[in-house]
Amino acid sequence: MSEGSISQEEIDALLSGVDVGGLGSVGSFNSAPEVDIDVPTLQNFAGTIKDRLAEVIKNMTEKDTVPGSPTVEAIGRDQLLAKLPEEAVAVMADFSSGLSGDHLFLMSPEFATKLVGYINKEENPALDDMGLSVISEVVSSHSGAEITELSKGGKLPGLATNPPEAVKEPKAMIRMPQGTFACFTYPVTVGGEQFTLWEAVSGSAADGMARALGGGSKPASKPAASVNSGMESASAMGGAAQMSSPSAGFTQQPMMGGMQMQTPPNVQSLQFQNFAQSVGGGEQGNINLIMDVFMEMTVELGRTKKTIKDILGLGEGTIIELDKLAGEPVDILVNHKPIAKGEVVVIDENFGVRVTEILPSLEHVASSM
Repeated sequence: MSEGSISQEEIDALLSGVDVGGLGSVGSFNSAPEVDIDVPTLQNFAGTIKDRLAEVIKNMTEKDTVPGSPTVEAIGRDQLLAKLPEEAVAVMADFSSGLSGDHLFLMSPEFATKLVGYINKEENPALDDMGLSVISEVVSSHSGAEITELSKGGKLPGLATNPPEAVKEPKAMIRMPQGTFACFTYPVTVGGEQFTLWEAVSGSAADGMARALGGGSKPASKPAASVNSGMESASAMGGAAQMSSPSAGFTQQPMMGGMQMQTPPNVQSLQFQNFAQSVGGGEQGNINLIMDVFMEMTVELGRTKKTIKDILGLGEGTIIELDKLAGEPVDILVNHKPIAKGEVVVIDENFGVRVTEILPSLEHVASSM
């Protein structure tokens, strides 16, 4: 939070009951099984792919690019955060088919700025939406090279990722894989300056990658719970004494001839806590904390996609066709998230917008207050 404004990520964290520092205040649930990540196999893969990474950067920046020796570690969130600067550029590229799990790339803002400057051929470029889209293109090219290498053996048919999406934010706000995951560290020298690119792959996806490369491991088994009812010691006593085990839920009685009969265990249904109600109460309390916070509201006339070549070729008089029809409602956004639709009006000498429709996402928040 800065200068009286709050980011959408911080709002989402507050509404979900998660502390903005990245720690869960309500609690976290991790159902993903822990796996023993095959680091040596992934290390060999990183050694193979580092040259492809350098080739991608060199082709896009037209600068000499020299890859260093990459490393692979099986680490957790806190260990990765210790490697990152306070603010970082994260590019989400989760697997959409072939593998499942979180997949993202990370770099310092200085590295991202340098790449954007080299590619766009400009001094001191801003890491705005256009600059971040350039970083997404770099990661998309490298991710494509990784997919090609992983698909060679035919063990990962149809492997693909979601379109990479770059953001610049405090490292504590970045969504990291849960539990233990694989961290690839790629040192690279671009234009005579040394930088680092990190890649984080969730444990399940990293294991799938290792298996496709001929390695991999089985999920770590959890020890089964055991209950010592004391039946062996009771049998050794010949059934002469009475023994009860409240924790085990049964009682043994002495019988004729030393034989014992076990009474049926007392089975009771397990009552689970209703999390929906507890989260709802925290949600309302958290909303009250941000009622006086100013937020950026924008009205979007339309969008379109252009190649970098077309964007660099823009000049005065160029007409850009948008994806909305004339007279179609415009989108009203808060912190880049759509909340309503409306129509453009003129108020004195200024433009304005008349709200014509409230989207369900805003209605849900309003109804919970």
